Amino acid sequence: VRPLPGPFTPCPGPLVRQLFLLLLLLICLLLPPAQALSAELMPGNFTADEAGARLFADSYNSSAEVILYESTVASWTYNVNITQENAQRQVRGYYLCPVLYKHKFLALYFSSRTKYQGICPPIARNETHFDAGAKYHVPAVTPYIRYFVSFVLQFQFHKALCAEANYSGPLHYCDIYQSQEAGVKLREVLQAGASRPWQEVLKGLTGSEILDAEPLLEYFKPLITWLQEQNQINGEVLGWPDFEWRPPVPDGYPEGIDKLADEAEAEKFLEEYVRLSWAYNTNITDENSKIMNLEVSQHTLQFGTRARQFDTSNFQKSSVKRLLEKLQDLGRAALSTTDLNEYNNVLLKMESVYSKAKVCQENGSCLPLDPDLTNLMAVSRDYDNLLWAWKGWRDVTGQAILPSFPEYVDLSNKAAQLNGYADAGASWRSQYETSSLEEQLEKIYLELQPLYLNLHAYVRRALYRHYGANYINLQGPIPAHLLGNMWAQSWSNIYELVVPFPSASQVDATPAMKSQNWTAQRMFEEADKFFQSLGLLPLPPEFWDKSMLEKPKDGRDVVCHASAWDFYNGKDFRIKQCTVVNMEDLIVIHHEMGHVQYFMQYKDQPLTFREGANPGFHEAIGDVLALSVSTPKHLHSIGLLDNEGEGYESEINYLMSIALDKIAFLPFGYLIDQWRWRVFDGSINKKDYNQEWWNLRLKYQGLCPPVPRSQEDFDPGAKFHIPANVPYLRYFVSFVIQFQFHEALCRAAGHTGPLYKCDIYQSKEAGKLLADAMKLGLSQPWPEAMKLITGQPNMSATAIMNYFQPLLDWLITKNKEQGETLGWPQYDWTPYSGTVSFLGMELERGQATAGQWVLLVLGLVLLVATMGLAYKTCSLKRREEPYFGSEVELRHS
Repeated sequence: VRPLPGPFTPCPGPLVRQLFLLLLLLICLLLPPAQALSAELMPGNFTADEAGARLFADSYNSSAEVILYESTVASWTYNVNITQENAQRQVRGYYLCPVLYKHKFLALYFSSRTKYQGICPPIARNETHFDAGAKYHVPAVTPYIRYFVSFVLQFQFHKALCAEANYSGPLHYCDIYQSQEAGVKLREVLQAGASRPWQEVLKGLTGSEILDAEPLLEYFKPLITWLQEQNQINGEVLGWPDFEWRPPVPDGYPEGIDKLADEAEAEKFLEEYVRLSWAYNTNITDENSKIMNLEVSQHTLQFGTRARQFDTSNFQKSSVKRLLEKLQDLGRAALSTTDLNEYNNVLLKMESVYSKAKVCQENGSCLPLDPDLTNLMAVSRDYDNLLWAWKGWRDVTGQAILPSFPEYVDLSNKAAQLNGYADAGASWRSQYETSSLEEQLEKIYLELQPLYLNLHAYVRRALYRHYGANYINLQGPIPAHLLGNMWAQSWSNIYELVVPFPSASQVDATPAMKSQNWTAQRMFEEADKFFQSLGLLPLPPEFWDKSMLEKPKDGRDVVCHASAWDFYNGKDFRIKQCTVVNMEDLIVIHHEMGHVQYFMQYKDQPLTFREGANPGFHEAIGDVLALSVSTPKHLHSIGLLDNEGEGYESEINYLMSIALDKIAFLPFGYLIDQWRWRVFDGSINKKDYNQEWWNLRLKYQGLCPPVPRSQEDFDPGAKFHIPANVPYLRYFVSFVIQFQFHEALCRAAGHTGPLYKCDIYQSKEAGKLLADAMKLGLSQPWPEAMKLITGQPNMSATAIMNYFQPLLDWLITKNKEQGETLGWPQYDWTPYSGTVSFLGMELERGQATAGQWVLLVLGLVLLVATMGLAYKTCSLKRREEPYFGSEVELRHS
């Protein structure tokens, strides 16, 4: 900007501010008095202060409960009946149109702002908005004309006081500092207060009793002159003749974010949504699979957008501030309608592929994951049979999911970025409210690593004894299909191969459960008794009436992956599980019922706070009770073991059985989201998805694939949580903090002795400690809930290491005796996979062997033929020799 000639230097800032406020004041004068909006408007018209925020939160809570009830019903319906019809019914629920109420506030507000200020809204506004309410003075009922008047009067005062101070020159240079005369004049005005009409007071100071803009224009005259020159040079148009122009909407801005839905209508469509969602999960069909998320997204969008209008920086109640900050994260609802539709379709497509997948045998029979393939992986010890199931499951899931996964990644990142995060991984990590989360997790993992490495080496030796050197390298990684589980996340199913002391008593309640004719119903009833023994809440009637505790026998497809459901009405809580009568599922039941207990304990919190203190808390609550349930002492008390397994060998056996589940899982629980975070931030691209997946599995678990893998494979997709978009770090966190909880609850129960022997059954003190923490939900940062249970606020590996210390000592001694190598220095070793390279082709061993025999036979035939030909040639030569009787004759013949 060119400076003006002479001593004046332009400063447009003050003028811009003054003119802006003058115009804003004038607009406020023209607005009619505000009237209360209809109570049926959703989210409603609330003041932008803390009291308004509380009312807003109450409105959100009442409608969101219905919204989420309906969404959960719809999801449940899908999971227990996956059908084409259910999917289409859910899709129809997505597009319910909100009822809008007409009023004139916004139209007059923005027409006035355009008329007087020459500004327009940056996005489309409609009659359901009340942008005037975003200015404090409107909801606070504070008249605003005073500021307009003051901005005129102050320049009249300034000119008069400068005259009293005998100042001459440009008005904008005047400084009345130390002028007694100006002070006397100003004092007279101040002392008058409101005792006289303001016109008299003004006349006493300025000589005029009217408002006059002339002093203001005189003050800014040099700037006005300069602006006129500049605008003439630049050819500027004064005013805004194209007053209907609006700026373009930025790319990625959520379409329809300005639309509000009627609360009664929201209740209707979400009631239908939750019902249909349940229908899908209990009856999987293509129709149901399209139904799941748009209603919740619309509700989240409406309330989240309204929540963003509140400035919480000066709120006194931390709960209100925290609730609004949580609501301001729109999640996937931040996407445009088109993107949101596509995102939901991609997720449903991937999850449907996973849920319906079956591996078919040569005879045409096909096996689903649950219970068939899961059982095969658990009980079979045939290398080739395990390989068939392992590879087959990845062929029908991962390879089918791969084409959709990059689009899912892109849309997840887009949603996260619209919510202010760098990528979806950053959004997931934010749930832990810990800036140094990754560093803390790595520190905990390194503390646990010695225990895992010793367990890995010991198990590898046991597998070597069973499968032999062709399949197991004592200094290499373990083939991933030999550990009793489709994903090698738990090794408990190979316990009989690795049991430290086979002759000592072992903890397995399955035989007793079957001999006593336990049913799925009884397993859940026994778990309910355990919770009630702690003084915790009993399961409501709706649980028993509406849960799916066994796989339906009517042939419909269902999502068998065990899950707990909150229907957000304070009384309907369910579990969906294809229960098998065995000890493993008894433990799973306690885990899922831990979720339900958490639901029931925080049901009176505002809806936004009806979550675990962090995602790991929810997973840990059920597991911490399972640590008591799985003890020999408890199983003996409920008649599932003949004795309490006393004695060193029995105790080591028991700790081994727990470690095969808990310790073996830790690196798997840690690496899944390590992989996804790197996919989200772009460190891993599509062509390297599978390679980097196995790099992490090798690094953390010491496992390798049993057959060659390529970029056409997508082995991460063979794990439910990847296509289902479920963050997995929660399980790693839960496996750490559950031992912290267990230690604290055992202390409250008065337990003394080794931690692994503790059973908190019937301890009301332990139950109260747990209930108090669960009731908090998400209303406090998770360190507060941690402190309430454990007395300190941090995650720590100390408790889990204390629990397993006797086993670690035994493993160290045993591994030294056997000369084991910790780790996998021969990391590039691969097992004899069952296929061989034959003439440039990868063939099954039987096919390659047959080919070798064929080549051998062909070689022998060729050899015999060659020898026969040679013999015949020699015979002919001998018969012809007389004809060539001499060299002379030969030359002349």
